Amino acid sequence: MPRVILTLAIIGLAVYALADLAGARKEETGGLPKWLWAVLIVAVPLIGATAWIIFRRASGPVRPAQRGYGAYRPDGTPGKGPQRDGPLAPDDDPEFLWRLEQERRRREGRKEDTGDTPA
Repeated sequence: MPRVILTLAIIGLAVYALADLAGARKEETGGLPKWLWAVLIVAVPLIGATAWIIFRRASGPVRPAQRGYGAYRPDGTPGKGPQRDGPLAPDDDPEFLWRLEQERRRREGRKEDTGDTPA
């Protein structure tokens, strides 16, 4: 049983290292091409994955997210997330809400003129 747990831990470490390597920029690989790091991690999982993790952590802080909510601007200040050019839904559009209110008032005025009462 301990052998199985150790094997799964090594595989998990290798998968983590490969995922981290896939997200690394070229300048964060220390001069070695990504494909060489991948070969090292796959061929010698314990040593290759451990070397990548130690090297990656020693190379500096992890870069901030590039896009999406929580992204950072180039000056290091937090961003607002993705910006959209127009409203997402009709109820976000002030003009639509104004027209809706005018339509509601027009209908209420018609009901009063005809003497209809809501049922």
